[in-house]
Amino acid sequence: MNPARLVASFGGCGFSPVAPGTVGSLAALVCGLLFLPHPLVLAVAILLCCVVGYAATARVSDGDDHQWIVIDEVAGMWIAMFPLTFGPMQVDPLWPDRLGILWLLLAFALFRLLDITKPGPVGWFDRRHDAVGIMGDDIVAGLIAAIILAGARMLILLA
Repeated sequence: MNPARLVASFGGCGFSPVAPGTVGSLAALVCGLLFLPHPLVLAVAILLCCVVGYAATARVSDGDDHQWIVIDEVAGMWIAMFPLTFGPMQVDPLWPDRLGILWLLLAFALFRLLDITKPGPVGWFDRRHDAVGIMGDDIVAGLIAAIILAGARMLILLA
């Protein structure tokens, strides 16, 4: 295994025999818990994941979105989690209450739903057969999930 494959598979998570994208997203959620108390650290981690993930994906993909490439799911999942890092409803990663766990599950569910159904711009990126498309569809799915999650949190705060 070379370094690019190691990065693209998120340390081997992508080689799961069952649902590698979901396994990669779950691994991202668990690793992302460490970043929740630190929005700036999560923002830097997202940026690094996108840049390094793009480079690794470009080296190993040959334009095909192989199932074992899950670094794109990591970037998208972390983006989806970003609204949970700030505000009065910030999720405590060490001891999340029931509501915090529900927010985390909602971030995961929204991201996976958008990644699987590929609506609008998510689908446009998915139809590209290059590293931009491989990374882009999950980044956009993460952005849409984050916007929906932030909107839901705002509505609850205002209610």
